[in-house]
Amino acid sequence: MYTTYVLRSVYYDRHYYGHTSDMEKRLKRHNQGKVKSTKAYKPWKVIYTEEFSTKSEAFQREMFFKSIEGYKYLTRKGVI
Repeated sequence: MYTTYVLRSVYYDRHYYGHTSDMEKRLKRHNQGKVKSTKAYKPWKVIYTEEFSTKSEAFQREMFFKSIEGYKYLTRKGVI
């Protein structure tokens, strides 16, 4: 299984969108500062996830979240 996720920085007004096969391990890497694009805004918390059976589906959903339509979708759902 693959997870598409949305993170929110605890102290900053920032969101991060990604996908992974191991959500627990990935969140740990974000919060340890091992991800270049998120280390300045740690700590992070998971605010939304979706499960997929293939990596391709999870990646496509991540790309959707990064689009204007995806932003509107997440806003309508009250995620961000």
